[in-house]
Amino acid sequence: MARRMFLERRTYRQNRLQDAARLLPVLGLALIFGPTFIRGEAPEGDPQLSGWLVYYFIVWTGLIGLTAFVSRALMRSDPAGSGGATSEDGTTGETR
Repeated sequence: MARRMFLERRTYRQNRLQDAARLLPVLGLALIFGPTFIRGEAPEGDPQLSGWLVYYFIVWTGLIGLTAFVSRALMRSDPAGSGGATSEDGTTGETR
C-alpha cells in the first residue's frame, strides 16, 4: 500500500506533539544529570551549592510546565476525544 506523501496539518502537528512528549524524559535526564558530571566533587560547605539547588528547582518546575503544555496540546488536538489511538481497521488500541 502506498503511503501518503503529505499529512494534514492537524495530523502532522499531533505527530510532532507526540514526539515532544516522548523526548521530555530524555530532556529531563540531560538537564538534571548533565551538570552533575560537569560539577564533579565539590567540597562540603561549597558556597556554589545553593546556586545548583536553584538550578535544579528551575529545571524541575520547567519540566512540569512543559509537560503540562504538551499534555494540554495533545488533549486539544485529539479530534475524536477517545483517548486511544485508532488503527487502520478502525479499532482502538485500548484493552479492556
